[in-house]
Amino acid sequence: MTPDSGAASPTASQTYLAPAKVNLGLSVRRPRADGYHEVHSLMVPLAVGDELDIAPAGALTVSVEGADLPTDERNLVYRAARTYLDAAGVETGAAITLRKRLPLASGLGGGSSDAATTLMALARLYPAPVNLPALARTLGADVPFFLLGQSALAQGIGEVLTPLPVPRVPLVLVNPGIEVSARDAYAWLDGEETYTPELDMEGILAALADGREVPYHNALQDPVSARHAPVRDVLAALEGVGLRSPLMSGSGATCFALARNDDHALDAARAMQARHPDWWVVATSTL
Repeated sequence: MTPDSGAASPTASQTYLAPAKVNLGLSVRRPRADGYHEVHSLMVPLAVGDELDIAPAGALTVSVEGADLPTDERNLVYRAARTYLDAAGVETGAAITLRKRLPLASGLGGGSSDAATTLMALARLYPAPVNLPALARTLGADVPFFLLGQSALAQGIGEVLTPLPVPRVPLVLVNPGIEVSARDAYAWLDGEETYTPELDMEGILAALADGREVPYHNALQDPVSARHAPVRDVLAALEGVGLRSPLMSGSGATCFALARNDDHALDAARAMQARHPDWWVVATSTL
């Protein structure tokens, strides 16, 4: 969560960045009795994301710009806000405007980041002795990561987090306009042979620092790309403009690749956007 200015005022609206994330590698270890899968992933926040305007109000209201989303309890921002207000014993509410900058169901964690940012913003607006991590865990597997606010090794179903220092790395994000449900992506894993070893964290961090090809993988990439050919096209296009280590993020369909520097990322993004005007393309960096 990044506010655009100072401490929260009791009356003024505050604007917050809800950062996206990428998975710099995602290993799916095994299924659990509750239907989830054990994972081993390096999750990293980015300098791009959705925006939230939040102001005190007599009741809770949510509006959305940039996407056709519900604004009631079906919306994760609404649920996060309601969860915090109830836990904090706040009898009033908040007026929340969500400006969607990220594609929906894209593997970038947009909804989870929006929820975590809502929790943190309301905790600033209405301070109370509330256990935010406990609330975050009730809202989704990725919400605790965004509450942590830094790069981390994610284990369990993503909620067991070990902070790790990751160097700032410029990169390019590309989404071909496809929504992929995380539930579907995990369901497409085809038995034991698709479960992958733990990531080589030492090797990944060393390669990121040295600008080398990164020894990571995403266990969901093959089953998703087998069903969505544009994902394969994006991965090839990223490599074709001179970026390194292309990989799908999370459950997709957004893919990314690493750049030598910020100018390289911008040039590569412009080249890809010119060739594929219907794709969502953004040059950004890890935080």
